Amino acid sequence: MAPYPNVLVGYDGTTESDRALRWAADEARLRRLDLVVCHCWRWPYPISHIDYDIEETVKKMGRHLLDRGADRAAHLAHSVKIHKRLMDGPAYAALMHESPEAELVVIGSHEQDELPVGSTALQLPARSRRPVVVVRQAAAAHERVVVGVDGSRGGDAALAFAFEEAALRRWSLEAVYGCWEPGAVAESELALFADEEELARSCGGRLQRAVAPWRDKYPQVQTRTSLVMEGPRTALLTAAARADLVVVGDRGTGSVDPLLLGATSSALLHHAPCSVAVVHAERT
Repeated sequence: MAPYPNVLVGYDGTTESDRALRWAADEARLRRLDLVVCHCWRWPYPISHIDYDIEETVKKMGRHLLDRGADRAAHLAHSVKIHKRLMDGPAYAALMHESPEAELVVIGSHEQDELPVGSTALQLPARSRRPVVVVRQAAAAHERVVVGVDGSRGGDAALAFAFEEAALRRWSLEAVYGCWEPGAVAESELALFADEEELARSCGGRLQRAVAPWRDKYPQVQTRTSLVMEGPRTALLTAAARADLVVVGDRGTGSVDPLLLGATSSALLHHAPCSVAVVHAERT
């Protein structure tokens, strides 16, 4: 049995959550896992105005939405076992509660540049210890995964997830290293930025070493590497325009609050034109 025996998806009946449901159904089918469809209902008035009859009506509406989502999932993936979770409170909190048993979590999102502060699509990738896929509607189907490489533990975890995803979906993969980030390197490496050729040799070697074991493990995945003399955010946002999924670690080589995403991951969640997966390194 897999250590995390399901794919978890949040569903609220919107177009965005329907796209997430479709992606999650594909994941469950390809990974041969159960699919858990979660809907969160919320009391829409101040707690001091509780009316139990109205509360029951709100619950029934939530149950109806959940049933509709589960039926839709069963239609999308006939061979997958579907489970339903009706929960109350914020979607972020409910999905966090369910996520420890998930192989990955899938949620829908507004289009780029439209994510409100505090949205589930920002909070859940920052705090869940499981991979989170934030699904957007891409302009075209490229059948390509782009993954960010930077030599960090989060970057290595992103590579593992990206290669597995590319193999499952039979997509190609592009590993992108935006190496122009002097603010995130040790002081001993700052001199490299005065010699672009030496920087390219050093970072190019790091990129090839990071990708090599995954190329060996997944020889069927058509793989290319791209070393880019730009910051990682710019490099990955450019590459995301030709991808269906971009995969990043939760944080790179810079030092950030452990409860927050790194700057590159946050930028991609806000601005990437395709779906985004955020993968956390295993805790040691």
